Parts: sequence; structure tokens; C-alpha cells
Amino acid sequence: MATETEFSFAALTGSTQRHIRVFQIHQFLDRFAMGLTVAVVALALADRGMDLFQISLLFGVYSLTTMAMELPFGGLADSIGRKPVFLTAVVASLISLALFLSSSDFQVLALSFAFIGFGRALRSGTLDAWFVETFKAAAPNVDVQPALAKAQWANAVGLAIGAVIGGLLPDIFGSVAESLGFSIYDVSYAASFGVMLGVLVFTMLAIVEKPRSVDPGALGQGFANVPSVVRDAGLLALKHPTLSVLLAALAFVLMATNPVEVVWPTHAKPMLDEGYANTVIGTVTATYFFSIAFGAFLSPYVNRIFRRQHALTLAATFAGLAAVQIGLALQGNIIGFVAVFILYSVFLGISETPASSILHRCVGDRQRSTMLSLRSLIQQLGAALGLVLAGLLAEIYSTPIAWIVGAAFLSIAAMLTLVLFKRLIAETDS
Repeated sequence: MATETEFSFAALTGSTQRHIRVFQIHQFLDRFAMGLTVAVVALALADRGMDLFQISLLFGVYSLTTMAMELPFGGLADSIGRKPVFLTAVVASLISLALFLSSSDFQVLALSFAFIGFGRALRSGTLDAWFVETFKAAAPNVDVQPALAKAQWANAVGLAIGAVIGGLLPDIFGSVAESLGFSIYDVSYAASFGVMLGVLVFTMLAIVEKPRSVDPGALGQGFANVPSVVRDAGLLALKHPTLSVLLAALAFVLMATNPVEVVWPTHAKPMLDEGYANTVIGTVTATYFFSIAFGAFLSPYVNRIFRRQHALTLAATFAGLAAVQIGLALQGNIIGFVAVFILYSVFLGISETPASSILHRCVGDRQRSTMLSLRSLIQQLGAALGLVLAGLLAEIYSTPIAWIVGAAFLSIAAMLTLVLFKRLIAETDS
């Protein structure tokens, strides 16, 4: 494996710098549109008459749809191109938002959540692969991790700002919405629809990808190629020890961290006065995304401490996450909880791009989108398993006990990435 040159934004060509900036803007806009609904989705569903069981079922529809379609559509992006698949994802998101705004019927809402999952599966591994491939072609042998960190930072900031504005809009314009016969939370969904239209236009104009084929039958051929592309990607993961260890480590990470990310509001709310609990939780949600963005910003600097050995950076980050997760579980007041939760979020932000850098170094362009989809699928499976296990432990014992047990999975992930570090060193020396 060739030694990579240290990243320097100033040393890059003007076109390469523009490539990074365009992708940052794109990631910000796309996640900003999503963030507008993040803070209010549960409230909007409850306002439509859904009980907790129905809300859980709707999120189950989303998860099942995403997992069922992750790999096929990652393979399609590798076959016919990343841009057309992403544009289809944006259209799916627009349909989902339109369905949500149009009805309070459970079946229609379930269809809306299915389209969310469909759009998530289409997004997975599309423009990320385009970004890496174009960067590598423009700056061969330059470490891509800092460039990915810049995109991750824009991604998280978009979510954070979207969450803040999405929470404010119902309070500011909710009375207008109600006077027109809509829910106060529909204001956030309408704003998301408008921004998503902007994402559609920006993608069409600013994202430049060489067409894979001008053949009118390319789409059908792309679908026909999906089984072989998926098979080859699966075999690559199985035959490539580095990828296998990395994917296993990431699955363990999601088993530990996803129950924290999903359950923390219910754990923190009893620490707050009922009169302002929802406001604080909304603010902490935005802070969570900002902290992840800050972690993404810090990631290249942390990576330099470990001499740009991505696997070693991951091992240290996962070990730190395990310690911080235990600390989070032991907090009994809101000030301590928020302080530790911010630190926890920063560690999550630091961990994202080193893992992506290792994966991209191991995969060729032909299978890049599929492998990113495989990664997403494995992480979602780990997250789902972690939620089930944490739910059982929380019911039998308590939420803090469930989180402390989850920290053991982070320790396993840290040990796996140390194994990964040794393998990468051996590959470099050979």
C-alpha cells in the first residue's frame, strides 16, 4: 500500500479546492433539510394522533425499508453513476415530505416513512463515493481523511442548524399554520420540502459526474448488474481481512452508541423541570450535532497525533468513547449529564472519518458505493441489535446499566481496531 502525502488545503489545485467546497455546501444543504424535521418528528406524529406503539411501528417501517434496499441501490450507483441515484433519493425525500404533509392516516404515514427509508438507501454511498473518486483523481496519493472531515463537519453543522430552526418554526409560525388548518409542526416539514427542492437544483447544477453510459437501456442494465455487484462486494469484504475487521468493529460501535443516541432524551427529561424540559432537550439535540461537527473538525488534528495511522486513531477514540459512555451513565444531574454528553458527541465526530479513510483505501471505484452501503447495512444491524439488548437491560435493571454494558462493545471495537492497525502496518511494509 503506497504511503500517502499529508493533506494541505492550500497546496491543492484550485479545482480540487472547489471540489471540496462544493461538496461541503451540498452536504450542509442536504442535512439542513433533514435537520428541520429531526427535532419535531415525534411531536408531529403525536399531534397527528399516533400513540407510542404506532410511532415505533413507523420507525420500524423506515428501518426495514432502508436495510432491504441498502445494498441493491449501492450496487446501482456503482453501475449507472452516483449523481442520478442521488437525484432519485432527493425525489423520494420530496415524496415522503409531501405524503406526511397531506395526511394523518397511519397507512399514508407508513408510506411516507417507507419513502424516507427508500431515500436513505439511495443516498448511502452515492455522492460520498463520487467525492472520494474525484478527489483521488485530482490529488493522487494525498490523504483523503482531512477532506472527508471537512465534509463531515458541514454535514453535522447542517443537521444542528436545521434542528434549531426546525424547533423554532412551530413556535413562530404555528398559529398561522393552525389558522390554515394545518398542524403547527407542518411548518417545519414545509420548510424542509422547500430546502430539499434547493438540494435538487444544486445537485443538478453543481455536481459534475461523467456519465457512465448514454445507452437508454443503461438503467435496466444497471439493475441487471446489481446481483453481481453485490455478490462481488460481499466476497471482497469476506476475503479482505482489513475490511472484515473494520466492519465488525463498526457494528460493535453502533451496538453501544445507538441506544445512547436514541434513548438519552427519556433518560435526561426526569432531571429537568417539566416547564422547560422540552426546550432544554431541543437545545441539547442541536448541541449534539454541533459537537459532532466540532469532533469532525478536530479529527485531522487528532489523527496527526497518531502519525496519521487511522486505525490507531480509531482504537484510541473507541477506548475514549467507552470511558465517556460509562461516565455518562453515572451522571445524576442535568449539568453533569450535558457536559459529558457533549464530550461523548465530540468523540463520535472524531471517529467517523478515520474509519471512512480506511474503507476507501481498501476499495476500488467500481465497488465503492456498494461497500459504503454494506457498511451502512452492517452498522444498522448492529444498531438494531444494540437497541433490543439495551431495551431488555433497561427494563430489567436500568438505562445506566444498559449503557455501561454497551461500553463493553466499544472496548471490543477498540481491540479490533488495534488488530486492524497491525494488519495495515504489515500491508504497508510489504
